[in-house]
Amino acid sequence: MSEEILVNCTPQETRVAVVENGVLQEVTIERTRRRGLVGNIYKGRVQRVLPGMQAAFIDAGLERTAFLHASDITLPSTAECVDGGERRTLQDIRQLLREGQEVIVQVVKDPIGSKGARLTTHITIPSRHLVFLPDSSSVGVSARIEDETERARLRTIGENFIAAGDAGGYIFRTAAEQVDETALAADRTFLCKLWESIRARTATAVSGQCVHEDLPLVIRALRDLNGNEVERIRVDSRENFDRVERFCRQFFPEILERLEHYSGERPIFDLYGVEEELQRALSRKVELKSGGYLIIDQTEAMTTVDVNTGAYVGRRNLEETIFKTNLEAAQSIARQTRLRNLGGIIIIDFIDMQDAEHRRQVLRALEKSLERDHAKTQISGVSALGLVEMTRKRTRESLEHVLCESCPTCGGRGTMKTPETVCYEIFREIMREARQFEAERLLVLAATSVVDRLLEDENMSVAELEEFIGRPITLQAEPLYAPDQFDVVLI
Repeated sequence: MSEEILVNCTPQETRVAVVENGVLQEVTIERTRRRGLVGNIYKGRVQRVLPGMQAAFIDAGLERTAFLHASDITLPSTAECVDGGERRTLQDIRQLLREGQEVIVQVVKDPIGSKGARLTTHITIPSRHLVFLPDSSSVGVSARIEDETERARLRTIGENFIAAGDAGGYIFRTAAEQVDETALAADRTFLCKLWESIRARTATAVSGQCVHEDLPLVIRALRDLNGNEVERIRVDSRENFDRVERFCRQFFPEILERLEHYSGERPIFDLYGVEEELQRALSRKVELKSGGYLIIDQTEAMTTVDVNTGAYVGRRNLEETIFKTNLEAAQSIARQTRLRNLGGIIIIDFIDMQDAEHRRQVLRALEKSLERDHAKTQISGVSALGLVEMTRKRTRESLEHVLCESCPTCGGRGTMKTPETVCYEIFREIMREARQFEAERLLVLAATSVVDRLLEDENMSVAELEEFIGRPITLQAEPLYAPDQFDVVLI
């Protein structure tokens, strides 16, 4: 599979796109004024301990207090029980933290919406091939490395690192597959030195200070996204290209030949059709090649995906038509979740299939399409209602949340009251005002569409209401009013 990484840089933002066989699969956006926090390490102070939630709020110098759950706190192998004197592992947040205590934390999830950042004390420091675990002495190997011989080789190398006196454990990333021990040892040396510098800064840092900031997006993309299948990495900014080239000469010399500066007049994202795909990724409706379509809705609790046959009528029978639509939808859903960076709970409503083998094949197609996703996903199977439930790890805001905001007119609901509904609300408000207050006449201020309906379709109702309350009603259109906004003024 041909894969390219495109980097578009401006002073205001950096965008990195992953294109596979000419099709956009993933995009990450980082803005200068609002850089991501994931991976940053802070010296925080416990502000509040909440036993009912088994969590604590940490002041790490961010806009909002951050959230630290008891399960994300590094525990000693044994600890004194407060009441019985028995040595056992403690889980109660009150025995792990106290208010005012200073703690070293790392951001694992950016602030999303009204929620603060999610923290952990399980510090992890990644490099090209390894992830260093300062608080562990274990060795892990990426599940994407399937060859058992290679897994055993890497595990042996990791155990040798620890036996040599390293104060921490290691996880071998997917990129470590078939990499010689010399390159892995260079990564190990770099990580150990970096951790020592972080510890030194931590000792002198004040509460709320950042002691380690993760790499900028351009460098981070090379570290995390660059695999053996990547053919080219194209950067459209000379300044950033030179910066990336220097970094690669020092840490990733093997990818220098794939690095390329794009100097064309046409914007690089336009050249690959990325801009059009980004616009389509903000739409609720996703067209399928067969004529079917998906409807994707993001809510606070979950994301729902509805599959429809649309204009696709098939050739043989209904079951075959549904099966082919669902197969195509499974591949499209995997791409859309990655492209839109959808996270949390995702509920997929495939078209109902009677054949159990068809259901199995659709699930398998979904799982296979998700294998290339860098985020961790889990599919729980088909529920009793015929819905496929899955989760995808969320660390950053979705594409929609990064690029868009809630509509100020509808408040993010996506629907508005009809002019007819607003007219009837106005009639009720007029009755309420007329009974409570004395006035010579009443002035109704409303949106143009509502006033037009009152003057045309509802003119008889207005006349009857005037006669009933014994006072004239004047209508005035306000172009700046929202469709469901109105005022009844007593004059």
